[in-house]
Amino acid sequence: MTIQWEPLRPILAASQRFVISSHVRPDADAIGSEIGLARVLQALGKTVQIINTSPTPANLYFLDPTREVKQFGTGTTVADVAAAEVHVVVDTSSWMQLSDVGKAMRESAARRVVIDHHVSADDLGAVDFKDTSSEATGSLIFELSRFLEVTLPPDAATALFAAIATDTGWFRFSAVTSRTMRIIGELMERGASPQTVFRELYEQATLARMHLVGRALQRMVLECDGELAYTTIPWSDFLELKAVSSDTEDLVNECLKIAGTKAAFMAIELQNHQVKVSFRSRTEAVDVSQVSEQFKGGGHRQAAGATLAGPFADAITRALDAMKTAVVSARTAAPVTADS
Repeated sequence: MTIQWEPLRPILAASQRFVISSHVRPDADAIGSEIGLARVLQALGKTVQIINTSPTPANLYFLDPTREVKQFGTGTTVADVAAAEVHVVVDTSSWMQLSDVGKAMRESAARRVVIDHHVSADDLGAVDFKDTSSEATGSLIFELSRFLEVTLPPDAATALFAAIATDTGWFRFSAVTSRTMRIIGELMERGASPQTVFRELYEQATLARMHLVGRALQRMVLECDGELAYTTIPWSDFLELKAVSSDTEDLVNECLKIAGTKAAFMAIELQNHQVKVSFRSRTEAVDVSQVSEQFKGGGHRQAAGATLAGPFADAITRALDAMKTAVVSARTAAPVTADS
């Protein structure tokens, strides 16, 4: 699928003030895409603010050393959101995922633009630029920079490299194509360093994170004759080990390292006793985006997430039942192609 960017030109031409936002608990694709897009807009002479509901995770500070990405309610207000002529939402199409920033957007008269690659979507009343076959929103921002003939500076190249690398599991997921690697090559030519990005993301762990990983691995359980693996992290682990939420990044993928597994999930109890669940699948036949949508979440066919109401044990049971159904149903389902 190729995005037709031309409808964005008149919006850019008619507007000066932009606010960029993304989903709660932003990952590298969210933060990287925001920074990359900010540089594109700034190159066009636009005034840009990046405002998210959630704070930037500490492991992503290297993408934003000057703390350009602000948290709503901490130095930024509804007035800052309302002052924009255009709100650009990246890496999500969900009101729930926008949370408090989304509420402020609803009250504003500003135009809305969405740039996203997720299948799940709400009607945000926006001009949509979506490609659900794209490996990352960061790739779409790169395409936009080409369309607008903007040369990306090194910090933007690094941010978009991190966005694409993390959303593709460092280029091992099925969405990766030769086009992906051509984009990566161009980002490296513009200053992105794979060694630096990998070191900052994966070689800066605290002892607390390593202990948390150990707990999660010890709790891992197999279901559905070994085709489904899952693990859980209660809030008490964070308190006891002095770990933080970003310490769980990518941890769900450990479940898929077990031979014979086809799908996995990880349930994490949050401080407010809601439960964040990450769903993964290694086969097109198990569509975890449909599982997540049962809980008003969203994502991709092979990677999705949702936030469930507690209590923790009940949320785990509901997630497990939904995933069991998906795995068992996939055994008898017709083969699903990547284009389905």
